[in-house]
Formats: sequence, C-alpha cells, structure tokens
Amino acid sequence: MDSRDYIGRDEGEGASRQNFQAEMEAERIAEALVFASAQPVSEAFIADRLPGNFNVRAVMLRIKEQYAPRGVNLVQVDDAWAFRTAADLSFVIRRDENEVKKLSRAALEVLAIIAYHQPVTRAEIEDIRGVQTSRGTLDVLMEAGWVRFRGRRRTPGRPVTLGTTRDFLDHFGLEELRDLPGIEELKGAGLLSGRIPANFNIPSPLMSDELTEDEDPITQMDLEELGLLAPRGASED
Repeated sequence: MDSRDYIGRDEGEGASRQNFQAEMEAERIAEALVFASAQPVSEAFIADRLPGNFNVRAVMLRIKEQYAPRGVNLVQVDDAWAFRTAADLSFVIRRDENEVKKLSRAALEVLAIIAYHQPVTRAEIEDIRGVQTSRGTLDVLMEAGWVRFRGRRRTPGRPVTLGTTRDFLDHFGLEELRDLPGIEELKGAGLLSGRIPANFNIPSPLMSDELTEDEDPITQMDLEELGLLAPRGASED
C-alpha cells in the first residue's frame, strides 16, 4: 500500500475523532444548560451557546435516548427541553404541601376550551360554555402560568384572544398541542358521557404560536388597558 494511503487514512481517522469529540462536547454543554435551568430551555438558546454549527434537535434527541432508561428523562416541551422525573417513578416523589390548589370545575372547563379552541376570546368561551366566565377564573389560570393573552381579534371591540403557554405543556406532560387527547381517548378515560350529541366534535388546536390573519399583536397600550402595566409616565408611589 502506498504511504500516501496511510497518511490519508490517518487524516480521516483524525478528523473523525475530532468530529466525535466536538459532538460529545456539544452534548455535554446542552445537557448542562438544561440541567441548570428550572424552566424548559429553548433550542435557540442552546444553539447560541454551542461552539459550532450543530443540529440542536439531533443533539437533544441523542441525549434523550441516553436518559430514556434512567430515573430522570429528557423531555421535549414544544421547542424546548427539560429534565423530568421518569413518569413511572412519579409515585415515589413527594408533592409539596404548598402545591397549587385544585382547579375548580369552571377553571378546568375554561382551560380545556382555550387549549382546544385557541385563539379564543372570552365571549367565545362563554358561548361554548353557555354561562358567563368570571375574571377570577381567568386570573387563576394566568397566575398558574398556563394561559396568556395572544393578541386582539380584528373585529368590533377588538377583543383579546387567549391561548395556552409552554408551562401548560410542561405541567401536563405534553410535547406539543397535538398530544392533547382526542375524543376517543377522552371517552376511554371516562371524561365524556356516552350520551353526547351526534354532531359533537373536538377541534384540532392551533399548532403555532404565530398570530392568525384575524389577530393583531398585543401592544404597550393594550397591556396598560388590560391593567398588566402601569400607564407610561404614571408617577410611582
């Protein structure tokens, strides 16, 4: 064999080792970033901190596979990642006594409507439920971090549209909204009566956080109007 063949082979093996080491370092960095965060870490955040041009989704999937048989799993939450206790071991983890109070039936109904029908306005929620929805019910869902203001509908009165958050997905163990149970799954879990209307259906939730054609973005003025921000120039106490 020509000596140049040996040189070429050595160079190829050296490059392979360097690539392997770079991939291992990328995995270590990504693992550390997720481990150090109390909240799911976005792929964009991870990509900004990796030394090189890596396919972040591929990196995270490799780490996910490594943790699959362990007591802690790497889970995907929308376009972000988090470490969570393996689902089959949840029974051994003691829950904090100060856990968020159990949601009322009204709050559960409103949360379900928002999850499946988003973007949805308060009036549309009330139309579906057939009763008025108190501001307190929405406040509970927003304080839990599961519901957010999305935008404003381009209709008279410009009502605010509501949608779920990444924390909602994280809390209920969903990677994305399409993982929400369908009608057959809900029936199987006993959550739907056997005597439901023939024309009853469960809509497919919106898969994107992007505003729809009939929504405008929330502005500074909107937030002030909704009482989420103090008016500009307002004097402090």
